[in-house]
Amino acid sequence: MALITDVPGVRAGHWTDERAQTGCTAILFPDGTRASGEVRGGAPATRDFELLAPERTVDRIDALMLCGGSAFGLAACDGAMRFCEETGRGFPTPGGPVPIVVGAAIFDLAVGDATVRPSAAEGYAACAAADSDEPLAGGLVGAGTGATVGAWRGAPRPAGIGTATLRDGALVVAALAVVNASGDAYDPAAPPPAPPGPPPFPVENTTLALVATNARLSKLDCLRVAQSGHAGMSRALEPAHTAFDGDAVIAAATGTEDAEPEYVRVLAARAVEAAIRSRLD
Repeated sequence: MALITDVPGVRAGHWTDERAQTGCTAILFPDGTRASGEVRGGAPATRDFELLAPERTVDRIDALMLCGGSAFGLAACDGAMRFCEETGRGFPTPGGPVPIVVGAAIFDLAVGDATVRPSAAEGYAACAAADSDEPLAGGLVGAGTGATVGAWRGAPRPAGIGTATLRDGALVVAALAVVNASGDAYDPAAPPPAPPGPPPFPVENTTLALVATNARLSKLDCLRVAQSGHAGMSRALEPAHTAFDGDAVIAAATGTEDAEPEYVRVLAARAVEAAIRSRLD
């Protein structure tokens, strides 16, 4: 099975509440990992995403927290901060390391129990699972527990977390996607979605994707890889990047292998498309 942890040094784990149908997924990165990202949906729920911009001072990422619970679920990042502090991860400062934790959440409040959302304790638990030898699962787990597709047509169905990995020699490009789209699988042979009336509530969704690679990339390169990840999202979903979605892609590079950035971009687009489509079949 393809996993985001196919990239050496990258660890990932989930906290899942099957009854409430929500959860969170933590990804821990090795020291020196660079990252950037881009939001293209009109309704994002993120934390410290601005740190990923190439012009910002910090050029590292310690953890990424993907959450259910909409903006409420971003509280899981507090648990990731505590876990990273306890394990010595962070940007060096005179007062000690400050963990760089980026968060992004999906809207799953209309699925399961809307009063249950990931918080700091659940975020810490997901990080502990990532730091263990616990096998990483896909599907309706972690941040994807309550993820659905097809709300645009008024009949959402479960989707969850999809993964894909592409390799070329020592180069690894892996994608993890929380597939929670208003749209559905893009099929160029099918007519475009044309619901009979206004989109039914809720159409607020969000597809989140992480592209991880062992390529040696700059922060600006990572931004461009994330942009190519959005191309993969558009190949897999229709409609994507709507006013009601918070679609976001983060690209993280651990920097152990030389690679042409434009080639990594090609692989990133393919990996994100494959990860999303793995949950649409």
